[in-house]
Parts: sequence; structure tokens; C-alpha cells
Amino acid sequence: MSVKIRLQRHGKKGKPFYWIVAADARAKRDGRFLEKLGTYNPNTNPATINLDVDGAVKWLQNGAQPTDTAKTILSYKGAMLKNHLVGGVRKGALTEEQAEEKFQAWLEEKAGKVASKEENVAKAKSEAKAKALEAEKAVNEARVAAAVEEAAVEEATEEETSEEVAEEVAEETPEATAEVVAEEATEEAAEEVAPEVTEEKKEE
Repeated sequence: MSVKIRLQRHGKKGKPFYWIVAADARAKRDGRFLEKLGTYNPNTNPATINLDVDGAVKWLQNGAQPTDTAKTILSYKGAMLKNHLVGGVRKGALTEEQAEEKFQAWLEEKAGKVASKEENVAKAKSEAKAKALEAEKAVNEARVAAAVEEAAVEEATEEETSEEVAEEVAEETPEATAEVVAEEATEEAAEEVAPEVTEEKKEE
């Protein structure tokens, strides 16, 4: 029976979550498996991987073949390196202590790289958030400035309208006064002419 180390899909639509399993190569992708070796969550940054390294090495030593994605994950967690070191110990190229020392040194270096990446991701997020806040602040300031400018324009327009109305009233007032004076003069002339006409009629 040929065994493969592969991913088995779980999770919901749009947010996959995988189990890392050792399964019969003839079994369905999401079907029965021989052993669950870990989990892989690609929805986080960096991806969250939990792996039983010793269990994976045991299956690799027994001839299990990882798929391309599973091999990448095993390399990331050091299972492929440990498998190589175990092979070296078996051949007598190095002792178990030396192999363990090399593996621990690799783990420390890897942990430093992961921590650095997490720090860079957190820094990038904070910078993006700060930029977003600055952009929002600039938009709000522009909006306030536009509102103030609009209010100033409306106020200036109202003042101009008031001045124009006052000027029109001032211009119309002398003409109205002149018309009133002319009407009064006409009425007075009519009154003066009326007695003369009455006296002429009496003399006749």
C-alpha cells in the first residue's frame, strides 16, 4: 500500500482549513486517512501550521510520499530536514546528538525569521492604519473648509443682495417724492382754477 502525506480540506466556503494527513494514495482526498499529522490554516498572515514533526518523519522513513504542497509545509516546519538528519544518523555520518543539535539550531533560526516576518506584518498594518487615519483626517478637514467657504459665500451674497435692495430703494425714493410733489402741485392748481371758473359762470 502506497501512502501519501497530503492536505484534507475542511472549513467553510471562502475560508478553507486543512488537515495534514497520512492516507492511502487510493483514498479520496477528503476520505479516510491513516493518521492526522497536523493542521494548516492559510487564512492568517503568516499561515498557522501545527505539525507533529516526529510523526511526519516516521511516515517519511516508512516511504510515504508528500504532495507538493505538503512537502512545502513539511520543509517549512523542519520535517524534511529532520528526515534527512535521521537518514544521516542511520548511515553513520553523524551521531544523534549532532543531528539534534543541528535541528535545534535550525529551529532557532527559523523562529527568528518567523518573528521578524510577524513584526514586519504588524508594522505594515500599523502604518497602513496610520495612513488611512491621515487620509480620513484630510478628507474631514477639506469637508469642513468647503463648508466654511460655502457659508462665507452665502453670507457675502446676502450682504450684496441687501446693499442692492438698499440702493434700489434709495434710487426709487427721489422719483417717488417728485411724483408726489407733482401730484400735489396739480391738485393745488386745479383748486385755484376751479374758483375762477365758478366766478365767470356767475357773471354770465
